[in-house]
Amino acid sequence: MNYDFKTFDNKINDAREWLRREYGGLRTGRATPAILDGVMVSAYGSLTPLKQVGNVGVEDARTLRVSAYDAGLIKDIERAISAANLGVGTTSDGANIRVTFPELSSERREQLVKLAKGKLEEARTTVRLVRDEAWKDIQEKEKEGELTEDDKFALKEELQKKVDAANAELAAAFEKKEEEMSA
Repeated sequence: MNYDFKTFDNKINDAREWLRREYGGLRTGRATPAILDGVMVSAYGSLTPLKQVGNVGVEDARTLRVSAYDAGLIKDIERAISAANLGVGTTSDGANIRVTFPELSSERREQLVKLAKGKLEEARTTVRLVRDEAWKDIQEKEKEGELTEDDKFALKEELQKKVDAANAELAAAFEKKEEEMSA
């Protein structure tokens, strides 16, 4: 019963990592630099990630400070943050940009929780697709004679345990994010 779950595990880890990144970008009322990870700045004739043209630091609970590596890019960075439509305010003092986060309203919190649930569902869908791929592969190996029928069912059980564990981890990440948004 030699079956390698490495591909399955790698794809599950990718789904877990994707959800972590998506949740990192969901604004919770607290200033976190991860929120600006998706911002692309028009610099030097191409779109460049913000972290490659400037440094993002936390100033206080609701303020981030963006320091450009090249002072000539301040206006471009400010424009890019505004265009990203993150629901934040920006002010520039010529050398730095302050990104301020308004207090979250209860409606906005509900929207964020819905969005987080949607992201969770996308990750669960990925897990289901990966499980189906692995199950199909196990069945093919049994047809080719590489696995016995008993092995196939034992592997199916092991596969389901891995899927259940992955789904539990994803649900825990959602619950943590939901708690963070309610605080």
